[in-house]
Amino acid sequence: MFCTEILNKIAKNSTIKKDEPMSQHTTFRIGGPADIFIEASDTEELINIIRYLQKEKWKYFVMGNGSNLLVDDRGYRGVIVSTKGNDNVHIYKDGNKNFINAGAGILLSKLASITAQNGFAGFEFAGGIPGTLGGAVAMNAGAYGGEIKDVIEQARVITINGDIITLKKDELEMSYRSSIIQKQHMVVLDALFAFGSGDKEQIISQMNEFNKQRRNKQPLEYGSAGSTFKRPKGYFAGKLIQDSGLKGYRCGDIMVSEKHSGFVVNVGNGTFEQAMNVIDHVRNEVMKNFGVNLELEVKILSD
Repeated sequence: MFCTEILNKIAKNSTIKKDEPMSQHTTFRIGGPADIFIEASDTEELINIIRYLQKEKWKYFVMGNGSNLLVDDRGYRGVIVSTKGNDNVHIYKDGNKNFINAGAGILLSKLASITAQNGFAGFEFAGGIPGTLGGAVAMNAGAYGGEIKDVIEQARVITINGDIITLKKDELEMSYRSSIIQKQHMVVLDALFAFGSGDKEQIISQMNEFNKQRRNKQPLEYGSAGSTFKRPKGYFAGKLIQDSGLKGYRCGDIMVSEKHSGFVVNVGNGTFEQAMNVIDHVRNEVMKNFGVNLELEVKILSD
């Protein structure tokens, strides 16, 4: 049983709820109640919350927009901390470079819009990615040939010991859907990016074109957690799944998308068990047919 009296004091500007359904906070639209759900209002309260939970050894999980998360229908016995309130943005110039420092909770789509409106080039790829900055930095999110590592300068994080450190670009150890932040279970507080200058109209046009391609190729009309599997070296996950005859494979209201086989989607009132059944079946069939182990890109939150 959790006592929230101190949490209410150290996070007085944050939103704190009990028994909050996680299906309301994930794009997969799946997930039972978290014992406590906190949306941190800013960086300072986010730090105070995490440090307190670490000190008290409370079980907790930090999330952003819930766009890469599949939560068990039984819920989460612990504290879910959302960074979405920590979305401050600071813009400045230094010589020929344009810099933006942004909080972990800002949506990538919003940050991409800010860069475009200011004529900053290099973030067009991120305009359609549904997540927040913190998760994107931790997993080095990317699309259409661009990745976070192409534009990031540094990230400020809190470690599992509660220390606040700043990691420069080369210290982030970014690779395909990975970073030292993810490996060492750090939490992103904010990050600094550098952009070149470009033509505002051309930048907006490129972002619109990327978003059009995304709408045409991806099953955005259904709940999902984005690309379910990482791209295996030398292959494409969606093609392996399709070539295994699994397009449209279904368990209850969870199915392999008929539009893009790399997506497992919720077409109605899908459950966690159904989602795991589909995911496990896909992985087993691809291994059997091609000898390729599909690694999950989606994070599973289950007790």
